[in-house]
Amino acid sequence: MTQNEREWNRAKEMLTAEIVRLGFPPELGEQIARQLGGPKAMNRMLSYLRYTQPRKAEVIVDEMLAIRSEIEAWREKKAAEEANAKYNEMLYFGLDVENPEEDERDD
Repeated sequence: MTQNEREWNRAKEMLTAEIVRLGFPPELGEQIARQLGGPKAMNRMLSYLRYTQPRKAEVIVDEMLAIRSEIEAWREKKAAEEANAKYNEMLYFGLDVENPEEDERDD
């Protein structure tokens, strides 16, 4: 098992244990962990659960959806920033296209 897998499993176990401690079935914790995907998101959810102590599963699911939405917005922002940086580079340096007339003279 890799370090990342161990970290993911540890975060999933902690999240599931907290959900069970709040009185919900462990299956809810496992599904929340799968939906969140990564340890950072699971730790964020764990902090939320410890702070708010929600009493309804709907509140937990709503927070999970909010976290996922924020993660997706962050990914889209980073992709847009990368595309913008490449576009600006292209404007500054121009296209790296060879002159077709030069190719004909080389023959």
